[in-house]
Amino acid sequence: MTWILGLAGAVLAVSAGLTLWRIVAGPSHLDRIVSSDVMVAIVIAAIGLIAVWGRSATGLPILLGLSLMGFTGAVGVARLLSSPGTVRRLFDRRKAMRDGSSDDA
Repeated sequence: MTWILGLAGAVLAVSAGLTLWRIVAGPSHLDRIVSSDVMVAIVIAAIGLIAVWGRSATGLPILLGLSLMGFTGAVGVARLLSSPGTVRRLFDRRKAMRDGSSDDA
């Protein structure tokens, strides 16, 4: 059982490292936002793993709080991106960038 928990911890550590890389190197803000949501899920899994390893339930309120925070953050970002004004501004900005770069060529 100990080696299974160690393997799960190693997998979580590798996934946290890859997620941190995506947060730092992500080409767009949306990549960084999704990566931060994934990082919250990894932290939740790590706290759950620690609770299983120590056979204690003291981390459950922290898990509940983090899961609520991750959910509300994801819903907030989805709501922000789904508003028509935001999508139109992003589209207009990208179109202006493309038109500006084609004039230079």
